Amino acid sequence: MDKNFELFMSQLQETNQTLDFFCDFKKIKKNVDDIKLSLCMLNSLINSRELRNSVEILWKRDKTAFAVMDILIAVRSEGKKKVLNKQGQCIVLDRFFDSVDGVMEYLESTGLREIFEKGIIKNLVDYVFGIETGLDSNARKNRSGHVMENKVANIFQKNNINYRREVYSREWKEITNALGDDEKRFDFVIETRDKTYLIEVNFYSGGGSKLNEVTRSYSDIAPKINAIPGFEFVWITDGIGWKAARNKLQEAYSIIPCIYNLTSVEEFIKQLI
Repeated sequence: MDKNFELFMSQLQETNQTLDFFCDFKKIKKNVDDIKLSLCMLNSLINSRELRNSVEILWKRDKTAFAVMDILIAVRSEGKKKVLNKQGQCIVLDRFFDSVDGVMEYLESTGLREIFEKGIIKNLVDYVFGIETGLDSNARKNRSGHVMENKVANIFQKNNINYRREVYSREWKEITNALGDDEKRFDFVIETRDKTYLIEVNFYSGGGSKLNEVTRSYSDIAPKINAIPGFEFVWITDGIGWKAARNKLQEAYSIIPCIYNLTSVEEFIKQLI
């Protein structure tokens, strides 16, 4: 077991990122297009010598244009973000867009008034495209998991292995009974004549408490699933982040029989075939 674990650790990959990992430009463009009309109307405020007067004119024409102004400070409030106003009151950010006075306080307090009056921003559509690109970088953590899932799915497809994605434990009464109240969603399920494989997939390029949580969770549910005839828990994981959580992974390695990385997963494929 120790020898196999050492081999497992030596096979861990540094990254699973390709160039399309960093920005989802289709999503970014859609987010901008959804509010493009409002942004074009707000463009009328740029280089305004009488900003309040310009705000009042636009307000009379279409006050809904101001509802998208939260994105100008890289915030998606959606009625949830709370801030303090000049009076020290805790209010929902969107309330600033309920009146001309509120809009002016928002522009002044955020620093956007000076940006608009001096014409530092030339076009809000382009500006927000840049903001959306920055905000999209926050989604990379989730994308890393999807990249790994897609990579594993491609391996299955290449080997003509039928699988299902994102399957809930409630499909099997015996699994539900074994796991108790905690409903589990498995990344993949592969059903053969002899056994049903419930598969979790992840990739960690960096360390952190998340790795310890994952090993504890899988070390708990794997024996429960494996104790049920006809079922097997499989964990496919990779990434040099595991080097920072080596001891925890080694503990899980001794508890869970079917742990693979992107190199050793070929052993699982051969077993299925």
